[in-house]
Amino acid sequence: MGNEVNKCMGVEKLTDNRFLNLYHIDARSASGQPFDYYFASRNDADNIKIKTKEVRPEGIVIYPVLKDEPDKVVMIRQYRYPLDAYIYEFPAGCIDPGETKEMTAVREMKEETGLDFTVYEGGNDSLRNPFFIGPGFTDETDASVFGYASGTVADTQREDTETLEVIFVDKKEARRILKEERVCLRAAYLLMQFLQMDASAPFAFLDV
Repeated sequence: MGNEVNKCMGVEKLTDNRFLNLYHIDARSASGQPFDYYFASRNDADNIKIKTKEVRPEGIVIYPVLKDEPDKVVMIRQYRYPLDAYIYEFPAGCIDPGETKEMTAVREMKEETGLDFTVYEGGNDSLRNPFFIGPGFTDETDASVFGYASGTVADTQREDTETLEVIFVDKKEARRILKEERVCLRAAYLLMQFLQMDASAPFAFLDV
């Protein structure tokens, strides 16, 4: 592939929003023909990955096993504006400046559900790497954080823009959700993993 065409001739930021922006790529096809390509990013113009080539996570998704009932996981049923509908997800959020992904998981779990979160640190750490979530339209990567949830559900720290219900899900309910409900893709894959889980070793799948 030594003679491959340079596919990105330049990038222009098109919007100026706080949380998410649209970028335009002056793109080239495999034969060298110019065309317009657009993508969204949470990063500012200096830190979009097309420039930095970094693979660092903007956000995290939490896989929370209920500590006192390890045959259940904690999910949320959340209203999402782009869908004008509720969707089943695992708790998640953006990493704030100065935070590690583990710190973000503890904070987001408390804010979204009121529950405490204890990070599980065992297993193969490469499974906590940041992975791209939709490279056809965004440069965002998210990392998974695994652990135990405990305490009492509360909404005292939840933002006014968040409308959600906290649900403790067993395997029967997980099967129903996958069959009947709208589900975030990363949550769907984690639920598939949950269905194979032994409650006596809920994170054994990380030992690969």
